[in-house]
Amino acid sequence: MVCLRRLVLLLGCIAGAGIPWAAEAYPDRPVRVVVSFPAGGSVDIVARLVGQELSQALGQTFVVDNRSGASGGIGTDHVAKAAPDGYTLLMGSASSLAANVSLFPDLPYDPARDFAPVSLVALQPNMLVVHPSLPVRSVAELIAHAKAHPGAVAFGSAGAGTAQHLAGQLFRQRAGVDMLHVPYRGGAPALMDLIAGRVHVMFETIPTALQPVRAGQLRPLAVTTERRSTMMPDLPTVSEAGVPGYESRGWIGLVAPAGTPATIVDLLNRRTVEIVRKPEVTARLVDLGLEVVASSPAEFRDFIRAEIEAFRTVVRDAGIARD
Repeated sequence: MVCLRRLVLLLGCIAGAGIPWAAEAYPDRPVRVVVSFPAGGSVDIVARLVGQELSQALGQTFVVDNRSGASGGIGTDHVAKAAPDGYTLLMGSASSLAANVSLFPDLPYDPARDFAPVSLVALQPNMLVVHPSLPVRSVAELIAHAKAHPGAVAFGSAGAGTAQHLAGQLFRQRAGVDMLHVPYRGGAPALMDLIAGRVHVMFETIPTALQPVRAGQLRPLAVTTERRSTMMPDLPTVSEAGVPGYESRGWIGLVAPAGTPATIVDLLNRRTVEIVRKPEVTARLVDLGLEVVASSPAEFRDFIRAEIEAFRTVVRDAGIARD
């Protein structure tokens, strides 16, 4: 009887140690990195770059899974409800992990509660670009044109609540202009319609706007950050160009479902930080117009909470409502 009890206790100890052992073996099969926007946008680009590097570093395939819709909410909610085993991750954004809280009262997930932050990857300035058919070559001329044609200038975005949407709404409020918001199911289709001239203006991310700008398909007017971009140092900030105090930027970071073992989160954090700090990866991200940031899980958690409150203030002060 004593031996039997000892055997039961031993088996219990082995079973209780199952999760740590599994974590130590992680990953032993492919990992999905969900992007809650269509392929081709900046979050997708970063996810594929980091995913490829993680595949090499950890010896398993990291597959990008695009699940777009609801301003990033569909893919984000999918990850929030996924098994917390490290095999479903989210390359999240400012919209899906912060702004949506203030814009969607019925949001089915809580960014501060439902995720285990891994690392902030990059800050993401936007660029104010217009279709060449619009007769403006500066922010001041855009404001004058919009005031002369109220409601006729349409600005596209990756969807209601995205960083592009908030940047545009904040511009409308600060510049005192009436522009029509046209939401899309991601930055890529919005950019395609801008290039085609179906919308006139976008506050698009530098990574996705840079190529059509260089090709002459779009005209850049300004960047939305406090300081000028190192990618286009001659391009003024919106604040410099006629809207004092204007600033708007997005960000990109990796998270896992809440409850993911700390050993897995720590492993992913170490590898992600190492990856984004590699000179060739840093150079690639900077070439995309991003500002590289590597953080600890705790730092990223505090950052997300602070961003939720910051976007709450922006939404309130700009009088933004869900379109």
